[in-house]
Amino acid sequence: MPETVNLNQAIDFALRNQPVVRQASIDEQINERDIRIGLAGWLPQVTGTGNVQHYFKGSPVAGAAGGGLPGGTNSGDISNLSTLGLQANQVLYNNDVFLAARAARYSRQYYKENVVSSQINVVADVSKAFFDVLLSQKQLNITNEDIIRLQRSLKDASSRYQAGVSDKTDYKQATIALNNSKVTRKQTEEAIKSKLAYLKQIMGVSKAGDLTLAYDSSRYEQAALIDTNQTLDVNNRIEYRLLQSTKSLRNLNVNYYKWGFLPSLSAFANYNLIYANKNLSNLYTNTFPNGYVGLSLSIPIFTGTRRLQNLSKARLQEDRVDLDIINTKNSLNTEYVQALANYKTNYTAWQLVKENVELAKDVYNVVSLQYREGVKTYLDVIVSQADLRTAQLNYYNALFQLLSSKIDFQKSLGTLTPQQN
Repeated sequence: MPETVNLNQAIDFALRNQPVVRQASIDEQINERDIRIGLAGWLPQVTGTGNVQHYFKGSPVAGAAGGGLPGGTNSGDISNLSTLGLQANQVLYNNDVFLAARAARYSRQYYKENVVSSQINVVADVSKAFFDVLLSQKQLNITNEDIIRLQRSLKDASSRYQAGVSDKTDYKQATIALNNSKVTRKQTEEAIKSKLAYLKQIMGVSKAGDLTLAYDSSRYEQAALIDTNQTLDVNNRIEYRLLQSTKSLRNLNVNYYKWGFLPSLSAFANYNLIYANKNLSNLYTNTFPNGYVGLSLSIPIFTGTRRLQNLSKARLQEDRVDLDIINTKNSLNTEYVQALANYKTNYTAWQLVKENVELAKDVYNVVSLQYREGVKTYLDVIVSQADLRTAQLNYYNALFQLLSSKIDFQKSLGTLTPQQN
């Protein structure tokens, strides 16, 4: 991936490489194999058999009507027998394969939705982590600018002290403020390393190295806006759709045990080659073939109440999913209300602090100029400088909090999709 990435590139990379997303995709492929395994029961099942038997007492067909084998061979002369057979079986109706056929659609739907759910979570997590790193980087830039101003103020305070215009209090205050900003810078630098490591983790970046994030202030300001008049439709939430798919599968399970008393019916065809001889060395000199076809019917009469117990269990599991759906509806509505409230709060804060930055810059420039002319005290400079730093930090904090709350709001609406980034 490129060393400098924007948010879209980070999300695209994560969707391709994040282990959780790849695991969900593998689970979908595993489910497809399970479906094919289940549906394989509808196809003919062909098996081959073979055995060799040596009779040290009696004969293979002793007591049989006619006392012999096909071809006039006397059964009393037989001490070695071999049978080679080929059997084909075709299921006409079986409750297991019938369930597999009906469940295929719903299980495919469930695992597709599970992949989408993983992708949505990755989009949300990567976006928030991306914004978190950018916020810390902007904080570092503000701190560096603050240090430059403090160094200039320290130089002015030192010059005024040496000139005898002011006492050393201004000089000491400037030194204290500068040292504090240097400590803040170090803390922010280390925080950026930690947050970058987390971003790489959820992106699925395995190799070490620097990762530079692209920042576009105008783009993010425009991207922060969203229509707050949108209302929640739980059918758009992937969590709700997953539960609906689960309910469909549970319903099929109930039907499976409900119709468990139905018989299993299959057709079969057998073809056998029988070899019989008194001498083992001549066993395969004569063959006596036979073949037949037929139907096999299996009827469950009594299973020790197992079917009834499984049916009751399946119905309870279905009832439990119904309760999960009710609880999820309530929690999704709460999540929507909270996300909307957070977005509106952060939007108001962003609008207000945006104006404060320009005001704080004007105040600092005027106070700094007045201090050099001896009109204002150094305390006024420190206060105006602190106000400017606070206003700048609050602006970026409000902007990225707004962007994060927008992600949460989109997720609560069910409009956050992997294809949207």
